Amino acid sequence: MTTHLPQKGYSPGTNDDSRRLSRGDARTLSLSALGGALEFYDFVIFVFFSTVVGTLFFPSEMPEWLRQVQTFGIFAAGYLARPLGGVIMAHFGDLLGRKKMFMFSICLMAVPTLIMGLLPTYDTIGIAAPLLLLLMRVLQGAAIGGEAPGAWVFVTEHVPSRHTHFACGTLSAGLVGGILLGSIVATVINAAFSQAQISEFAWRFPFILGGVLGFVTMYLRRWLHETPVFAEMQARKTLAQELPVKTILTRHGRSVILSMGVTWILTAAVVVTVLMAPPLLKSVTGIDPQTMQLANSVSILAVLVGCVFAGWLADRLGPGPVLAFFSLGLALCFGLFYSTMLTSTEHVFSLYALSGFFVGLVGVIPGIAVNSFPAAVRFTGLSFSYNVAYAIFGGLTPMGVSFFMALDPMAPVYYIAFIGALGMMIGALVMRQTRRVATTATV
Repeated sequence: MTTHLPQKGYSPGTNDDSRRLSRGDARTLSLSALGGALEFYDFVIFVFFSTVVGTLFFPSEMPEWLRQVQTFGIFAAGYLARPLGGVIMAHFGDLLGRKKMFMFSICLMAVPTLIMGLLPTYDTIGIAAPLLLLLMRVLQGAAIGGEAPGAWVFVTEHVPSRHTHFACGTLSAGLVGGILLGSIVATVINAAFSQAQISEFAWRFPFILGGVLGFVTMYLRRWLHETPVFAEMQARKTLAQELPVKTILTRHGRSVILSMGVTWILTAAVVVTVLMAPPLLKSVTGIDPQTMQLANSVSILAVLVGCVFAGWLADRLGPGPVLAFFSLGLALCFGLFYSTMLTSTEHVFSLYALSGFFVGLVGVIPGIAVNSFPAAVRFTGLSFSYNVAYAIFGGLTPMGVSFFMALDPMAPVYYIAFIGALGMMIGALVMRQTRRVATTATV
């Protein structure tokens, strides 16, 4: 059996039986991916209706620029709440069980999302309206901070270790699918109702839908079982004896750095290529907004395919070479896509889809981060590293890229090229550590 080497970077997981994926594994993956998609939908649907929400939840006499700042400030509050919520839920996940926190996270997302769809507006209850909206957004942030790390740990400890990366890739595809679902719902609402109707009542439908679907998923997750890895630790009484976050900070610093590094790559790939590219290119090239939105949806579909393929490939070749290959592919393809768009938008669909496929590197990253921590503090280690890195880089990346675009319109390309180089470097490190672990196990 392979052993975990927490101070030397990446190593295989502890659930290393060689059986094939069973029907139970498929059910676990399906319910985990579905829940992740719906939870990410709940988290991002706010941004699709931010303009309407800002109009309804702040005074009408407030200047438009200030209203936008206040609205996006509430949106950003969800990101700021992620690290705290993630660490708290991970703490109890390492001590009380993965499934309990897995269930709690989706409940914590469903309830505030439903409430957001039912909240009275500023005209009805005054300043209490934006304050309640802020509170709901903070709760959403706390929930999403525990969902993604918890889901990755949950599926990793359920499936055979030779399918770890495929499981994480499938789950990552589900999370990205939540963004696509939000885009589709927003498109349908805008097509079915006039702007007056949306402002009057239809803006509530996406939030209510998200809350209801969250409760449905929570019910379905009742049929999931605690992970075999946690159950074994519980039976052997080998759970963490001290605060898990203290353990990971004092004993697993290299694993924290590695996990934060790969999270930086994940954040840049999603934020710049999926979320920022459409508005940036619309402002620079003047491309038709509907065409750009459709191309973005096609690109997200390609991300889903890339996630699953990257995970599948990593189980066969190892995560290191796959991360390095996809990082290089992302740097080259996004550079080609973006630079081409500055002169011609003729091939927007094909080039954007190709870039999206290599964003699928986010499918191999969770497996690297999960397996860098020992089982006793795995949930806390991943959650702390992932959420802190996401809060830092998720917040700084849009501002940094926007600032440098004022100096050079190719700034997004340069940043993704840097991220590609970082991915290749970490991929090489993972390959070296994997060989070292294999040699140690053989000896």
